[in-house]
Amino acid sequence: QVQLVESGGGLVQAGGSLRISCAASGRTFSRHAMGWFRQAPGQEPDVVAAISWSGGSTLYADSVKGRFTISRDNAKNTVYLQMNSLKPEDTAVYYCAADRVALRSKVVVTTPAYDYWGQGTQVTVSS
Repeated sequence: QVQLVESGGGLVQAGGSLRISCAASGRTFSRHAMGWFRQAPGQEPDVVAAISWSGGSTLYADSVKGRFTISRDNAKNTVYLQMNSLKPEDTAVYYCAADRVALRSKVVVTTPAYDYWGQGTQVTVSS
């Protein structure tokens, strides 16, 4: 059983920064790509960023490029999302998720590729 636990969400003013974390257990974390997704009320989850199992490849949604950075520490079984220059439209519940395929050769961003999801952490950006 894989468990993903997000933390670090909260309320921040526009232009501010926040770092959210996702601690993993129950599977060999270092063998699986990880993704961050977000879901605003009434909308489907959208990918924010993803990182390969090695950390050598990353992908970002166009809306967050240059502002958000995904990283991972395989020794700590943790993936991070550093969010800078936050905007009100970044407000959402942020979920981390684990790629179902180990050692995948490329980063994927489609939700069906991810089989384990955390419970989510709320990020609210005030204007």
